[in-house]
Amino acid sequence: MSDDRDVTITLTDAQVTCVVRGASRGRGLTGWLATGLNDPEELRRAVLPLLDDQGYSRATLRALLVLAAFPADGTGRELTSVAKQLALSPSATHRYAVTWMAVGLLEQDPRSRRYRRARPDRKSGGRRDAG
Repeated sequence: MSDDRDVTITLTDAQVTCVVRGASRGRGLTGWLATGLNDPEELRRAVLPLLDDQGYSRATLRALLVLAAFPADGTGRELTSVAKQLALSPSATHRYAVTWMAVGLLEQDPRSRRYRRARPDRKSGGRRDAG
């Protein structure tokens, strides 16, 4: 098989849930993310070398870096500072943030417009901000 062939694997929602549960050892996605992303520098050291390997999804790795850029203590950040820190475009950073909001892992303060990690005790409405 040639190395330049693309392969796409489609999983059902149930299969994705099974994979995530197995990878997180039963803690669930939110539990894994809450404990696994508390050290953004450690995550960055683990992820950065993988970005150059075409065997991995660069978008997924970047999305994890964006999520990890928000402190676990709920401190809000502006997306422009996250984009600058990660050397990503502001529009790409915004798309990642909106996606994380849709699944309830980030939220946006309506007054400051800063983004922060969602609190586990509150469910995000998955509201998509047009801005």
